[in-house]
Parts: sequence; C-alpha cells; structure tokens
Amino acid sequence: MSRTARDDAYPPLAQDITLLRVPDAPVWYTLGHPGVPNADNEGHTSNAGFVVTDEGVVVFDTLGTPSLGQALLQKIRTVTDKPIKFVALSHYHADHIYGVQAFRDGTGATIMAQEKALDYTAAGNIDDENAEARLAQRREAVAPWVNAETRIVLPTLVFRVAAELRLGAHQFQFIYAGPAHSMSDMMMLVLPERVLFAGDIVQNGRIPFMASAAANTRNWLAGLHEVATFAPRFILPGHGTPATDAAQAIAFTDGYIRFVRKAMGDAVGEWIEFDAAYQATDWSAYAALPAFGASNRGNAYRVFLEIEAETLAAGDTGNARQ
Repeated sequence: MSRTARDDAYPPLAQDITLLRVPDAPVWYTLGHPGVPNADNEGHTSNAGFVVTDEGVVVFDTLGTPSLGQALLQKIRTVTDKPIKFVALSHYHADHIYGVQAFRDGTGATIMAQEKALDYTAAGNIDDENAEARLAQRREAVAPWVNAETRIVLPTLVFRVAAELRLGAHQFQFIYAGPAHSMSDMMMLVLPERVLFAGDIVQNGRIPFMASAAANTRNWLAGLHEVATFAPRFILPGHGTPATDAAQAIAFTDGYIRFVRKAMGDAVGEWIEFDAAYQATDWSAYAALPAFGASNRGNAYRVFLEIEAETLAAGDTGNARQ
C-alpha cells in the first residue's frame, strides 16, 4: 500500500507488524514482542486486533506508539475499506493507548473504554505512573516513535460495569474486570464467534506488571476465573501467545499471581520483612522470562503491601494468603 501524507506524520518503523487471522472468523490480530518497551522493539510489546462486520470495523487496543497505531490502521485497510466505527481500549496503560492518536487523527471512530480511563490524566491518579511522567519516560526510551508530537487521547464513550454493541450480525460484550492490572481493565467478547479479547487480565509467558498502586491481585484472580465462564474458543491476551482453551490461556498469569501471593502472604503472616522475604523466595521458575528484571521485585513488594492491608482488614493472617 502506498504511503500518504498522514502516514509520513509518524516516524517510520524498521520492523513491520504482522497480521494473523483467527480461524473461521472475521477477526485479525498482531502480536507484540516480549519484554518492556524500548528502542530495540520500537515500543511494540502488546497485542491488538480488530473485527470486520457488515457495518464496519471494531478495533481492540492500538499498540504503544502513534507509528504502531498507524501501521495497524494501514493493515486494516489491506483487509477492508469498511469504516472503523469503534476503537475499544482494554485499559489506559501506555503500551496499549499511544497508538490511538493515529486512529483519532485518521478516522471518525468512537474511542471506547471503561469509565475510570477518564481519570488517567487527572492529578493524583494512582494507576501506573502519572500520565505525563510516563509519556516523558517513553519519549526517551522509545524515541523517535514516541516524541514531542505524541499526545494522550482520552475515550469519548465510557461504560461503568458492562456494555453491549451490535454491528451487523455481530454482538460485542464489554466487561469491566478491574481494578486488577489497572483501574480500567476491560475485556471484549465477540459473538457469535466467541473470540475473547482479554487485555492484560491474561498474559502468557511474560512477567505481568503488578506494581501499580491501583493493582488488585484478588480482583485479578477473579477476572481470570471469569474468562472461563465465557466459554471462549479463541483468547487473545494483552501480551503473549493466543490460546484456544481457557484453562491454558489463564494458567500462566493465574499461577504467577498465586505464587507471589503465597510467598508474600507467608512472609506477612510470619512477620518477615520484605527484603528478607524476597531474597528467601525461589524465583527460578520465572527468572528467565521476559520482564522479570523490570517487574518482579516491584510486583512482589506491591503484593506484600496488598496482603498487609488485607490482613489488617481481616483481623488475622489466615484470610489473606490465598
């Protein structure tokens, strides 16, 4: 496809993104690289996808830079010329939302998210880091694909607990699953194909980020359990490889969260300080995985504090370790 003036508004990518298709469904997706966003992977660490209906396109997540968002938009145009009606965002973290700028500038799509996404740029927002601080960090770590022209685009349509959208023969169910990984986690179930876009509730083979003050691992485990209730036949996680079986899809994230909660819960129950507890924990099952060095210690500390708070609320340590 030939480039346009709008395409040239964003720094070109050295690594093209690849589209894959869900079997027997009008659903396409692209997979990000493992690890944390940096110049080597050009910020492409998350997954995204789209659904083509008789009445238009629904996009789920937009990747981590405006250049990646524009590349995704170009890929959509190789599949269909139908209008892009909705862009649904799994949650407001930088690696999923910076690409929405390209969709805002290049389409008339409605930008949709759970209502807590509106707080992303608010003073005192506890979800991840301050939005402007994160943007400044990415302008250095992922330059030139995140730069002075990159801006944060907030949703234009929000929902609180659940929402439903119908386009042609397709039904889209949006389910709030937070606060878990973030304040605004949501999943999208596509019917009748039963394709689940799970966002960062599900991650495969990459240490998930749990160090945000907004993270709630108990809710996260509940969200993972909810995945199975949808009986999906295909699951696209926010990071990592897709799965056709719910138990297979959630196994890694569920197992990691439970491991960290058990280790830190035992430490809290035995009045062991965090540093000693972290050093005494055998992390060998996870140490070789992408993002371990960047996220694991912060995750453990955040869970340690979370279980301390649960213990105080429960009045004892017995209810806080599961």
